[in-house]
Amino acid sequence: MMGDLRSPEKKFRPELEGVRAVAAFLVAIYHIWLGSVSGGVDVFFIVSGYLITTSLLSRIQREGRLHILDYLMGIMRRLFPLAFTVILTTAVLSLLLLPQAQWEQTISEIYASAFYFQNWELAFSAVDYLAQNNQASPYQHFWALSLQGQFYVTWPLVILLAYFIATKLFKTPVRKTLLGVLITLFLASLSYSVYITAVNQPWAYFDTFARVWEFSLGGMLALLISYVSFPKTASIILGWLGLAIIAFTGMLLPVSTVFPGIAALLPTGGVILVIIAAENGSRFGVERLLGSKPFMFFGSISYGFYLWHWPLLIFYFAFFGVESASLLGGIAIIAAAFGLSVLTSHFIETPVRKLSVKQSKVKLTAIFTSLLLPILIVSTSWGSYVADMQEVEEENYEVEENPGARAVSENIKPDPEAEMIPTTLQAKEDLPEFYGDNCYSGLENSDVTICSYGETDTPAFTLALVGGSHSGHWFPALMELTEELNMQIDVYNKDGCRFSDEDFDGQLTESCMEWNEKVIDPLTENPPDVVFTTANVNDGKTVPEGYMSQWEKLEESTEVLALRDTPRMEEDIPICVDENPDNLEECAIPTDDFLSDIPPWENTDGIPDNVTFADLTEYFCDDEYCRPVIGNVLVYRDYNHITTMYSRTLAFALKEPILEAVKHSKE
Repeated sequence: MMGDLRSPEKKFRPELEGVRAVAAFLVAIYHIWLGSVSGGVDVFFIVSGYLITTSLLSRIQREGRLHILDYLMGIMRRLFPLAFTVILTTAVLSLLLLPQAQWEQTISEIYASAFYFQNWELAFSAVDYLAQNNQASPYQHFWALSLQGQFYVTWPLVILLAYFIATKLFKTPVRKTLLGVLITLFLASLSYSVYITAVNQPWAYFDTFARVWEFSLGGMLALLISYVSFPKTASIILGWLGLAIIAFTGMLLPVSTVFPGIAALLPTGGVILVIIAAENGSRFGVERLLGSKPFMFFGSISYGFYLWHWPLLIFYFAFFGVESASLLGGIAIIAAAFGLSVLTSHFIETPVRKLSVKQSKVKLTAIFTSLLLPILIVSTSWGSYVADMQEVEEENYEVEENPGARAVSENIKPDPEAEMIPTTLQAKEDLPEFYGDNCYSGLENSDVTICSYGETDTPAFTLALVGGSHSGHWFPALMELTEELNMQIDVYNKDGCRFSDEDFDGQLTESCMEWNEKVIDPLTENPPDVVFTTANVNDGKTVPEGYMSQWEKLEESTEVLALRDTPRMEEDIPICVDENPDNLEECAIPTDDFLSDIPPWENTDGIPDNVTFADLTEYFCDDEYCRPVIGNVLVYRDYNHITTMYSRTLAFALKEPILEAVKHSKE
């Protein structure tokens, strides 16, 4: 049997505690004052890969096996006490401080954080169009801890696989075999990471498989470090260069939009330089700083510091009603995170870590259960309360109390004592019916889905609702008219899309453009009487050419009813209304900022003959403001989509334009 890779000298690596300290501090600095991402979590990943690979390999070579239960209990002993303490504390403070509109998102992330799948929760939210306007939650930072937890569980399997291949299958050296396995994982994961980052970066950022290469790189370094050495002068230079790379990655690169592809090699490369430089240390080397007592102390509590800093920042925003931290505010957040990490590390983490895994399994299990159970009780009870509050009555609303758009047309003054509908809790989940029926194409799906609603047996005419969410949020209004007009509604809806064959502002995905090609066939093969869609985008002063091109393709068969787009507000309206119940103008936007006096179709040449236009912006904006609440009805469920209830109150305003379009279609 050929010789194996030599084992590195066993020694304490104080510079790794310093690297952790730097990474945690950078994460906080970038979050608090720069509003960006530092790449610090990538530092954590490679350090974890280095340390766990070293530890597991030593165990299996020493004992010929891995005691998986002991290993996992040891990991849980290290992770759970602080994590569960922060999760529970954050849940209670979220209930007290966060707007009700954020409650459901927060509850789902409590479970995701406690059970270490928060990265997947955020990944699916990143590609779910209906969840893309979610606010930053106090649990958002748990995505990195979840990913690390998944690594800790799966990495022993990687080591065991390599050990089995080496000793049972091919009789090869264990370390060399493991190196081959890790190189394979590294290349496969990095290739996938580069690919998925290019095609779907928001998903890739949280994707475990796109991050495996970082842990693999740490493991490869653990196997090869005894073969890498720099001369003393070079070690000094490269060590400080590595620290500089770690510190300034977030300034050099837009980490949140380009990671974890090839760009993430920059901070991980910086860590490698520091670790290798420390092998040939000197009094001028970076390891002297990183291994100093202050850095080692901060590194020892860096886990707690990372856990505490983010919820403190979110609660600072919520309590003071601001979107950024002042210098003093940021210093206070850092001081509070430091103090809490010292206290919780001393009184919660350290006592648990001192318990022997071999002798205290029952006691440790009881501690973990006692920490997890209150989290489950609070989140389940809170979730049940939210579910009850979110139930939306489908019966007819009272015009006297909640006239909505009729307050504009009929000058109705609602009872000031009446409750606003929907509540901010209800608004987020009260979506048009077709979403619940899965009658739409998701962000990455280019197939055309068609569903029919209303009077489908013997309709007087058929209206096709075509486009994205800004067409779709008119569905409740249309449904209010189906019986009166004996109308069938066919829904052709595509997330994040518009009825356009041109991506004129760079906002449309490839799947959207494919969907636009496909949707013309069913619309021309079985033409509806009217196609209902939008006429422009936001405050666009003209009708886009891509819209008109699609309308022209229907010119021989179908009339198009195109509505002027609804205003897009500057803030998430349910959250803003929660925060400013007595001063709703804080949530409004000046009408002049959105609305031009001339409708966009009057500024546009070449409009096809088969188009009827309608402008309902008078029901959103008066002479002064585009308002968040009208006629005691909440207008928006986020920044720019109208609530189901307000849409229903607009049915009367759509009746005449629809009948006019139908009349034109019959001519």
